Amino acid sequence: MSPSEFVFLAGGLALGVLAGGALIEVIRARPAARREVRLTISTSPSGGRAATLATPLMAVEMARGQDDAVASEGRRQERPFGAVGGGVASAQAPVRAAALGRGPGAARAEAVDPCAAQRAAVDEANAHAARMAPVAETALARLREARHAYDEHAGRRERAASTVDPRTIRAAKDEAQAQFRRSRLAAQDRAAVEAAAAAWLREINRINARTREAALVMAREAAVEAELLRAVEKAGLDADVARIGSEHAADASRTALMALASCEEAERLGSAPPEPVTAPAPRRLAAEDDEMGGLAAAPGEDVAILRLLRGDRATMRSIVERLGGSDLEEQRRWQLLLSDLVDAVVARAIDASALTFPTDHVFWGPYTQTQCREIASAMAALGYRFDGMGGIADGRTPSQRDLSLALGYAGEDPMRIRRWPSEAEMPAIFRDVRVDAGRHLADTAGGLTMGEMVDLLGRRAEPLAELWNAWGRVRPLLLEVP
Repeated sequence: MSPSEFVFLAGGLALGVLAGGALIEVIRARPAARREVRLTISTSPSGGRAATLATPLMAVEMARGQDDAVASEGRRQERPFGAVGGGVASAQAPVRAAALGRGPGAARAEAVDPCAAQRAAVDEANAHAARMAPVAETALARLREARHAYDEHAGRRERAASTVDPRTIRAAKDEAQAQFRRSRLAAQDRAAVEAAAAAWLREINRINARTREAALVMAREAAVEAELLRAVEKAGLDADVARIGSEHAADASRTALMALASCEEAERLGSAPPEPVTAPAPRRLAAEDDEMGGLAAAPGEDVAILRLLRGDRATMRSIVERLGGSDLEEQRRWQLLLSDLVDAVVARAIDASALTFPTDHVFWGPYTQTQCREIASAMAALGYRFDGMGGIADGRTPSQRDLSLALGYAGEDPMRIRRWPSEAEMPAIFRDVRVDAGRHLADTAGGLTMGEMVDLLGRRAEPLAELWNAWGRVRPLLLEVP
């Protein structure tokens, strides 16, 4: 090392020692940092976000960048949650009370619409029924799919079982051997005999291969049979649960509709919900009129629904105008609904054979009205149903044998018929028969309550949902006597 290098290193070392000493003195002179935790207290949740919907908005705004004086002033103005007086919490009290049905808003709503609760119940029940119906349909579709899969499995298993049946195998091999014998007898040379033997062996090999494949199919199907059966049982239980739930929802909807109808009717009459009112009983002309099944009512005693069933256009026009007001579209809608109701009642009367038969007819004359109705029911069961207009539905024509069967089903002796209708008279056997829809309605749904009408119409009541929704307004009009 040269003297110049040694001097350079010594100078650097001296300079480093001086710089290090100065740094140590500076660090010692600085006060030591104290361990502390800083806590910020605010009148509102951090981040400017309310803890609940009732947190006052004033406290939230004051916490955003204001000084301590403004914050303290805000704390003096702020009221605790639920305190009486001004502020958001007290302003929300009437809203909560109205939402619970105890505030002045609910009282005013009830004063305007006394049936508001029933209407809300109808909406809720209808919505629940609408939700449950597709659930039941989906469960039923799954049940059908599970049954279809099990039926396919059962079919494959049965076909495989018939293939591996020893009797089937023996019959197939016997047939192959018989075919070989016939071919051998018909052979002209040794090559033909060998060809027949080769064909016989190929047939035996095919039978054996088919048997082995069928055995494999049976083993495979046996492994999944229990699983498929469990799937069918589970799908059946699910379908039953969904169906029962849908039926209960439909019943609840019907009950809510009946309650709404009673409330609307009571509101219209200005009294308590009325009891079911039966249609006035028509006056009979004579004792034999009951046997004829007619509704021989005195003038002025028929209720509106009976006049509608007889086709009284003046009654239809009067009811439509009262329901629809001056709106022509509403009048047309109500006329269509009432016409559908009349058609449904008449159709149900035809289904029940509520008919009036002519007493001078060659076929119906010797029988009473009750016996004629039983015969007509038997003819309908055979496919010869009265169409309501003097003919037979679907244009069918009964034969003498069909009438004889109908008489037997009705408990009558065909030998009593002295003259059977001719072939030309058969299509017009119902020509003078009339539908007694009024009598059938009075006997089965005389009160015209919604439950009676729905039970009477059955499936035909489903398209009349709009009419049932307003049944509280419609029923009093249908029971009015002019």
